[in-house]
Formats: sequence, structure tokens, C-alpha cells
Amino acid sequence: MRILVLGAGGYLGRHVADRLRTRPGTRVLLGGRAPGADVPAALATVPPDALARAVAPAAPDAVVNCAGATGGDAVHLAEVNARGPAVLCAALREAAPAARLVHLGSAAEYGPGTPGRAVPETEPCAPAGPYGATKLAGTAAVTASGLDAVVLRVGNPVGAGAPRSGLPGRVAALLAEAGTRPDAELRLGDLSAHRDFVDARDVAHAVDLATIADGPLPAVLNIGGGGARPVRDLVRGLADAAGYRGRITETADGSARSAQVSWQCSDITAARDALGWRPTHSLAASVTALWAAYAPEGTAAP
Repeated sequence: MRILVLGAGGYLGRHVADRLRTRPGTRVLLGGRAPGADVPAALATVPPDALARAVAPAAPDAVVNCAGATGGDAVHLAEVNARGPAVLCAALREAAPAARLVHLGSAAEYGPGTPGRAVPETEPCAPAGPYGATKLAGTAAVTASGLDAVVLRVGNPVGAGAPRSGLPGRVAALLAEAGTRPDAELRLGDLSAHRDFVDARDVAHAVDLATIADGPLPAVLNIGGGGARPVRDLVRGLADAAGYRGRITETADGSARSAQVSWQCSDITAARDALGWRPTHSLAASVTALWAAYAPEGTAAP
């Protein structure tokens, strides 16, 4: 089986590519802007016909789109998260119409949740900002494409390789800089928001299953950790893994999105039924893997 992974140089893309490579009889082809890519592609700018010409020789049986942007202005987010999937679908209809497309969406597409309630895929979407709105536009492009496609709507991924642009990676980087000095202080925003954390390895497992599942899949499947946890739990877990002995101070300068979306939790029943998937890594295991990737040499926990 030949699987083309777009965005394989990114955070989740690396986990997905590594997972797919473990499957016997599978050849993983890399697509993206990095030198040496099997399929050179910049989804934010490439014309659909040019992408189709690049994809056709690869003859993929499945395509996984991990390309996306979490930061930047609204124009950049729209180019990557909305235009990118639309262009990819247009190219696949021409170059590989029988290939299954697995696209990574985001739970941010739902917008603010109701405390204590897990959101199913049938929930109306009302994203709170440009990121969620552009990811929702990408989902719409995929689900309306006419392709054999599924959108995996991912919660808040945690694990090795988490970038500094997101809270888990930023906190891990700050802890690595602070060391174990008792006089250190981490100043962070309000950490009371609840998020549905999911291990990056569990996301990769869901992608793996989605590429080979029999028959058509539901248009959208939630991929989360199965419950909402305070962001404070993530930060405290990272601090414990790092042996941090300083203070953690919460300020009123948190992100606007955390203030707007105080609760986020996805119902993952449909993914269990359609894929036989469920998360297997705890938040503690995710945090341990994340810290091991950021820890100064010789200080990571075994």
C-alpha cells in the first residue's frame, strides 16, 4: 500500500509517518516543502493542476493531510487551513480519485462547549476565532469533495515534538530553561480552562486505522482523550516531570481563546464504532514523552 503523507515534517505529521512505516507492506511517501520530498507541494500556494501533476506519479492508495497552521494572521490561516484542503481535493479528483483521503481537522471547529458535556460530531459548529473558522472551512472542502474521505477532528494533542507555538511545547521549553532552581518563576495565563488532551501517538494510531478501514467512513470523526482536564493539570504534570521547584504564577494575561472557550470535550464514541479506536496513553504518559524531548541532556526521566 502506498500512502502519501502531506505535512510529514510537522508535529503530528512526523508521528503519523512514523506509525505508518511500522505497517508491513506499506510505503510511506512524503509530501511538502522540505527538500527531498517525494511529492513537492506547498498547499497554501500551489495551483490545483500543478499539484495533480505532482501527485499522479506517486499513485497513492491513501493520502493523509497533516498540513496546517495554528498561528499567524487570518490570511495565513486561511491559505493553509482552508485553501490547502480545497486545492488538495481538487488535485486528487484529477490525479487519484480512488485514493482515500484522511484529513486532520480540529476540535476548535466546534467553538465553546458546555461544561460537563462531550460534543458529538453532529453538534453545530461555531468556532470562536480565525483558527477554528479556517479549519472548519477545510473540513467543509473535504466533506463536500465527493472523494472517499474522512476528517479526524483532533482535540488538543500532547507529546514529543509539540511546538513552542502551543502551550504544551511553550511550557516545556520554559521549564527546560528554568531548570530546578527553587527561585524560578513561571508566569502563565489563566490555566482553569478545560481541554480534551490526546496523545500524539493515539492520533497517529487513529490515522493508521482510518487509511485501511473497510467501506466508506463517516464524514467526520472526533479523536480525543475521552475527557476534559484543566490546563493546570497539564502544566503541573510537566513541572513534576521536569523536577521543577519554583513557582507557577497565573496572571490575567492569558489567551483570548482560553477565555472564550473555557470547556472543550469531544465525544469519541463514533471513532470507536467506525475504527475500533480508543486512546491508550494517559495524560501522564503524554507529558513524560513531551518532557523527554525538551529536557536538557541527561535530565529526562527514564
